[in-house]
Amino acid sequence: MTRQRRPAQEIIAATSAELAPGPRNNPLLPLVEAGTAPLSALARLALEQRHIIASDRRAFAFLAERSGPGTACAEFFGMLAEGETLALDRLGAYERACGLTAEEIGQYLPRAGCQAYPAYVSWLALNGEPPSVALALTANFAAWGGYCARLGAALRTRYGFGDDACGFFDFFAGPAPELEQRAVAAVAAGSDDAHGEGVGSGAHYGRLLQTYESMFWSTLAAS
Repeated sequence: MTRQRRPAQEIIAATSAELAPGPRNNPLLPLVEAGTAPLSALARLALEQRHIIASDRRAFAFLAERSGPGTACAEFFGMLAEGETLALDRLGAYERACGLTAEEIGQYLPRAGCQAYPAYVSWLALNGEPPSVALALTANFAAWGGYCARLGAALRTRYGFGDDACGFFDFFAGPAPELEQRAVAAVAAGSDDAHGEGVGSGAHYGRLLQTYESMFWSTLAAS
């Protein structure tokens, strides 16, 4: 008897709910919302993100290539790679608001706890099944987008940052209907497996992504 496949939208919603972070997964966020996070922690967030963006952009481009030209997964990962370029363009204004100089940016040494996330994304680019990776990333982005929305609001009200300085966070916090459509198509492209949905590894990948993201925030809060 053939098991009926679940709709991709349902798989994404269920996985995102399952992997939704708890209140302790981001110890930096409440400090920013209270206005007690030091400017140095905000600056390190920018410095670490510059390294993460560069790594993730290459990983997404490689995933698009691995997926094959014209496929739903290739279109999804290709759009993610383009998004990283747009995010990098917006990061400069945030760096300037944090008082960072070009010399400080160039000499910064990233921290292992912050770079575990992009290291795992790179591992997924080499080893993960593209539809499962698409599911894991989409679930993770749901949490990341929520964090960015709250950070953008807090930076304005607590630190007096302007719209340009918060543009990096607004970019990820805003709606992205085209990306969502491509995510659904990429997840739906998964072939049947033992789980009956073709993206059985996605939840496992997503759990690790969420853990590494929590390490990112914990490292920043402790530094």
